[in-house]
Amino acid sequence: MHLAEMFQSDTNSKMVFSSFIFIFLFLPLVLASYFLAPRAARNSILLIFSLAFYGWGAPMVLLPLMVSCAIDYYVSKKLVPGAQSDGWRKYTLVAILGFNLSLLGYYKYANLFVHEINRALGWFQVTPLGWQEVLLPVGISFFTFHKITYLVDVYRGKVQLARSLRDYMLYVVLFSQLIAGPIVRYADVEGEIVKRTESINLFFSGLFRFSIGMGKKLLIADAMGDVANQVFALNSELLSAPWAWLGILAYSFQIYFDFSGYSDMAIALGWMFGFHFKENFNAPYSSRNITDFWRRWHISLSSFMREYLYIPLGGNKGTTFQTYRNLWIVFLLSGLWHGAAWNFVAWGAFHGFFLALDKLCWLKISERLPAALNVLLTFIVVMFGWVLFRAHDLSQALHYMSIMVGWVNPTGPVNLPRAYLIDNRGIVVLLAAALITFFPKFKLEPIPHIEVLGLRRTALRGAVICLVLALSLCYLGSKGYTPFLYFRF
Repeated sequence: MHLAEMFQSDTNSKMVFSSFIFIFLFLPLVLASYFLAPRAARNSILLIFSLAFYGWGAPMVLLPLMVSCAIDYYVSKKLVPGAQSDGWRKYTLVAILGFNLSLLGYYKYANLFVHEINRALGWFQVTPLGWQEVLLPVGISFFTFHKITYLVDVYRGKVQLARSLRDYMLYVVLFSQLIAGPIVRYADVEGEIVKRTESINLFFSGLFRFSIGMGKKLLIADAMGDVANQVFALNSELLSAPWAWLGILAYSFQIYFDFSGYSDMAIALGWMFGFHFKENFNAPYSSRNITDFWRRWHISLSSFMREYLYIPLGGNKGTTFQTYRNLWIVFLLSGLWHGAAWNFVAWGAFHGFFLALDKLCWLKISERLPAALNVLLTFIVVMFGWVLFRAHDLSQALHYMSIMVGWVNPTGPVNLPRAYLIDNRGIVVLLAAALITFFPKFKLEPIPHIEVLGLRRTALRGAVICLVLALSLCYLGSKGYTPFLYFRF
């Protein structure tokens, strides 16, 4: 593929980190503009490029996003303690949160709502409602959560008002974490929006981590995605239990390396511009129970759900029944947040059940078991959950699980050649993914300051940057990019 063709293929799609248009055009332009501009203009530069980044893939939603940010900013002035009576402040908070959640609900759940109504009307042989599918704006869940944290924390008096509409919009739409997180609380970057320090050390560390994230996405996640797609596309008559386990194992690695790779790249880009975002993953597949898993997986979402939903519902301060109820509410809503389909709701209920089981008895039982067995059992539970996540609908997910446990056997010929589902390269990547995932010495945890590395280790990291970027770009040129999985959320 020629370079011109690579750029042309990118111009017809969303702007993504793992694309030629981003790597060779957008990122160099924003870096040059940012570092050549006076310090007082740097927030404006970032905001302009962030709006361009989002508008590239969703131009029709750019104006509503900007208008909603303006409404948030001016309404938030009424949420400051002392701005008006506590009663009116509460009503104002409910109204502005309702405004933002209604936008999220319309774009994300209107299609499901109308589909269910039309299905019910079909039972009574009534003409279904006419409806044109609503297109989901990319990243709407993530920037809505950013807005909620700001509004609620201003109401609670935990943060100061943003200095200007520009600073508030920069927080919401900063391109590095706009589309798929991590979910950044305003309190975490409040000071850095006003004043931050960029350095060559932090920039180099960001470049290293960005390359690692790209390698995770392109060299591991996409390869595992090919295997998972092949398996899940099989006719159920041909799908045997071993192949079903292979498919969900590949998908488990795909979603982890895809999403953690994006988080690495987002955090790395933040470092380049002097921002420090909190970690979003901490070796989640090494968890010893589901409670531990949710402390390690998509940490920013877990923190958001705990701080802005679980605790306001009462957390674990009430009766045992109320604690379990709160857990189930949180994870049912978490499932629904991930997708407007019943299999996502079932995924949330699935994890809610195992979290309740942890509190009820499993945490005590697991203390008597070997650590390796706890990790294995937890990983198996998580993989069953991922079936609900990956399947097209709930019925396919349940059928797939039935094949995994041997309740349903294939009725057609099952002597599929191994290479049809996974080739030699896929096997190598699968083994590499397992090693990186489960063995601590293979963890990829960049150090944010290179002065502690020394010349030899710095040179080694430079070589890793060049090698991983070269391999990733070769892959990108030969196959083209695939969207990050969490873009649809």
